[in-house]
Amino acid sequence: MTIWDRLSRGVCCLLLVAGIAFVVIKYLPLIHQQERMRRVTYEQEQQLQAEAAEERQLKAADHASRNDPRTVERLARERLGYAKPGETVIRFEGATTNAMPAAQ
Repeated sequence: MTIWDRLSRGVCCLLLVAGIAFVVIKYLPLIHQQERMRRVTYEQEQQLQAEAAEERQLKAADHASRNDPRTVERLARERLGYAKPGETVIRFEGATTNAMPAAQ
């Protein structure tokens, strides 16, 4: 093998490496952008699922408050403090702490 054969082979290898490097450099920002978009899509899907679960819970609570007399009674007792005749309503206050106020 002559020096020219070795140089030709070396130049071909360098051109191949340069071509691969060019493709990687050219498409690397697109790959990062695609990863970011997938992450955003995943987060939005998670948020959508959480909101759908909340919607189902609110619909169930609405249905119960419209159709279940026991639920209406419980809500009147809890929120409005209503009681049946002869019952005594006892309310408890939240616990207070002796913590020092935060220094500013």
